[in-house]
Amino acid sequence: MSTQDIQQLIDFISQSGLDEVNIETTDLKISVKRYGSGVPVVAAAAPAPAAPAPVAALQPQPVAAPAQTAAAAPTVAAPKADSSNYVTIKSPMIGTFYRSSNPETPSFVEVGDTVSEGKVVCIIEAMKLFNEIESEVSGRIVKVLVENATPVEYDQPLFLVEPI
Repeated sequence: MSTQDIQQLIDFISQSGLDEVNIETTDLKISVKRYGSGVPVVAAAAPAPAAPAPVAALQPQPVAAPAQTAAAAPTVAAPKADSSNYVTIKSPMIGTFYRSSNPETPSFVEVGDTVSEGKVVCIIEAMKLFNEIESEVSGRIVKVLVENATPVEYDQPLFLVEPI
């Protein structure tokens, strides 16, 4: 079984909603467990005739979480009833969203703050690199759509901005 076959199996299992699957053949043993909506943990072992098989942990590619992330993320403030004129600042990459440069400093922006083009609004950590995300629009922050220190996807909405 190739790594691609294993990845396809993981994708299938993640879409099925199962939390645990064990597959065992004469050549391979795979155990897939997932807790909550996190990334599945996969362990595979090849049998050895005389000795117990060593367990090798495979690093699967992260499985995209269902589109429930934005709905499940707590919000900081409620938007006005008419949100048609708001501009969304979206994540340019996959990573971990941070509202400030470290836990001891205040957030880059709060609800009600006025931002201009080029002002840093958050940081997204991707592969141990901290990337400053700048506003592409001038306006007032109306809503923060993502909880601090949570994973974000590419093009996921982060902030709602009322243009000036």
